[in-house]
Amino acid sequence: MRELVTIQVGGFANFIGSHFWNFQGMTAPSCRENTFTKLGALFVLTFKLDIDELLGLAGDPNGDPIFKYQHLDMDVLYRTGETQQAYAGHCHIYPSLGFSEFSRERSLGSMSSHGTLYDHNPTVPSHVVTWPGSMSTHLSEPHKKNLFLQSLYEEEQENLAPMDGINSGKNDKSEIQDKDIIESLESGVQFWTDFSKVHYHPQSLYELNGLWMDAQDFDNYGSGVNVFSEGLRGEEMNERLRFFVEECDHIQGIQFIVDDSGGFSCVAADFLENIADEYTNTPILLYTVRGPESYINHKSRRQTRVCDLHDAVSFSRLSSLCKLFVPIGLPLLGRSKASSYLCLKDEKPYHCSAVYASALHSISLPFRMATHGPATDSCYVSGAVDVYGLIQMLTGQARQNIVATLDAAMPAPSFTGKQVAQSWLGSLHPFTPEIAEDVEDLQEVESLTIHGAFGSGGDRASVSEVEDTVHASYASAMMKPLFSHLSVAQCPLPIPLPFPSVFSNLVGRHGELLGSPVMGGHPPRGSLDVHSIPMAARLRSTSAILPFLENRLGNLRRFGIAHGASGIELLRSWGFANDELEDTAERLSKMIMTLDPHSQSSSDSD
Repeated sequence: MRELVTIQVGGFANFIGSHFWNFQGMTAPSCRENTFTKLGALFVLTFKLDIDELLGLAGDPNGDPIFKYQHLDMDVLYRTGETQQAYAGHCHIYPSLGFSEFSRERSLGSMSSHGTLYDHNPTVPSHVVTWPGSMSTHLSEPHKKNLFLQSLYEEEQENLAPMDGINSGKNDKSEIQDKDIIESLESGVQFWTDFSKVHYHPQSLYELNGLWMDAQDFDNYGSGVNVFSEGLRGEEMNERLRFFVEECDHIQGIQFIVDDSGGFSCVAADFLENIADEYTNTPILLYTVRGPESYINHKSRRQTRVCDLHDAVSFSRLSSLCKLFVPIGLPLLGRSKASSYLCLKDEKPYHCSAVYASALHSISLPFRMATHGPATDSCYVSGAVDVYGLIQMLTGQARQNIVATLDAAMPAPSFTGKQVAQSWLGSLHPFTPEIAEDVEDLQEVESLTIHGAFGSGGDRASVSEVEDTVHASYASAMMKPLFSHLSVAQCPLPIPLPFPSVFSNLVGRHGELLGSPVMGGHPPRGSLDVHSIPMAARLRSTSAILPFLENRLGNLRRFGIAHGASGIELLRSWGFANDELEDTAERLSKMIMTLDPHSQSSSDSD
């Protein structure tokens, strides 16, 4: 088995992570007896599947049979363990995940920082008096659980009750109750824990305590300087990750997701520097994510300058500590072409993060496609590749570009009709900001994943049907990549209950694109109306990323390096010396020259 370790750092990264792990809970098979072989404290988010209940569509006798034969090795993402409570002996499957969060204000909502799966004994106050004066204690009211979390708790209590032959009614949830839950989520999500279906191990959550600033002030690279190294933070995070990595039989890589819009960018960079030193041969796939709220119009020129310099130094440092860098997050996702069949509210991280998580789920499928013997492909999956193989594919060609773009089609169109080539190729739209469109790049390399697509007759397309159609489409296309790797799975993307209502009334129950709006249907449609969707997602090494790179290099030179630049003192306060900035600019210039040797932006003459 080749495990994949996932790390999430920062608020929006954890919003995406909650949705991502909810998808895995829908597709993960039920836990079997005698599989809890690795016990102990882990730096992970913990997702629980009990022996006595069949969570997930793979174990649902009334569910879509396509989920029973998905041929995905979920052990790549999960580890197993056992609790020590009254229901000891129940098997639990935990996502291989660790993350950090800002805790100046309650960032975990109703969730304790010690999780819910294990008992926590709070520290007993000392009776030794060290302060003779008067004292007063101020305690904030805990956040109440919303309807969704309440329903999960009640269902769990029913599952833990002794089997007395009486129907507990846990399968009798009325649609009205589900509608109430969905309405509660749509109007009341404040924290990423509000819609998470996971349980937490005591060492799962790492919060940044002791920062004497408000969360809104933790908004640039400089606010995160020294946060990782202060006290025992760095050592604690490294120890938790080390314990988890040592449990892996054969780790294939680290999937690192960071909200790089503020101080967590510097925290993640320091953490990655330690990871790179300790796990030299472990490839790191880095996703930097941003919600639309991070693209605010700054009121002053100084704020704009700080933001531009943050983007430049954040990208430069983070990209130097990974093998593949993928920026994600559009300023207005709801108004983009990627949302043609979606009804998004950009002001809601709950909405936007669900879309980005869907794409990350699709991209990660090849990492966990089950292989049986020398024949790696089957009638259910094709094109398995591990993290190292993907990185080599995208960065190890004629030009060694480490910055990739992410495109997706949500939902993906069917593989039928005369214009199938144009329809599905044109349905892939970027989730990466600041890129050029319709660029002809003769050296472009891509990795494309398609799963759950529909074929003729409204049935799921076979793996061979998808492969033949894609190859034929590229053969007749005007612009085609130098190399394209295709991964195909018949299993679609499941839509769990806490998924937001973001689909238009042109999306059918199984994600099929309809010719006319659903009769009596009022957008947006959610998990009660849409149960699964076909997806297509693509990572590309392409010169379309040039504007993204050129903007960061230009801003660094203009505000941080040029004689008399207004941002020199700011960068110095962030810990960057002049010679270090020159080296950073040279590195960015080389990245641009790799994609465009004749680019004026890469020249030092300006």
